Amino acid sequence: MRKVFISYYHNDDQAYKNWFVQNFGNLFINKSVEFGDINTDVSTDYIKHLIQSDDFLADASVLIVLCGLNTWGRKHVDWEIAGALSSKVGGCSGVMGILLPSYQLLPNGNYQYENVPPRLADNIKTGYAEMHLWNTVCASFQSITNAIESVFNKRTQTNLITNSRLQMQRNTSGVI
Repeated sequence: MRKVFISYYHNDDQAYKNWFVQNFGNLFINKSVEFGDINTDVSTDYIKHLIQSDDFLADASVLIVLCGLNTWGRKHVDWEIAGALSSKVGGCSGVMGILLPSYQLLPNGNYQYENVPPRLADNIKTGYAEMHLWNTVCASFQSITNAIESVFNKRTQTNLITNSRLQMQRNTSGVI
């Protein structure tokens, strides 16, 4: 059973995260930040430290990024991806994006790298991370298990990791 951290934009995509954990939570150990776990009135550096601690990200072997309409521009999502890709945080996690139904696909059914978190897009391009459609990957226990195992097994391919972007300092999408 893998330890999974789920990264998402809480304001827009909480219902998808709740559904995902309710329906598939028995397949993994949930290491995600829950509402009220972190006091948002503390400093940015302290929030980063807490997110990347053993209670959350440092103890996770897989990071799942739920990609909705505004996820691409959320600083906490960027910090979580950066931490998951860093050997300093606790070892590199496998990384997977899931395009939510709220995500705007192109008419041909594809997505644009510009509309997913940039650090995630960088690692999809190198082959380290994977992107899945919600309706496909969440269709069965087997499909989500296969996807989690696939990115977990890529953790040894650290030469494919791209994590050189500066971490976001402010939100650039959604409600601020």
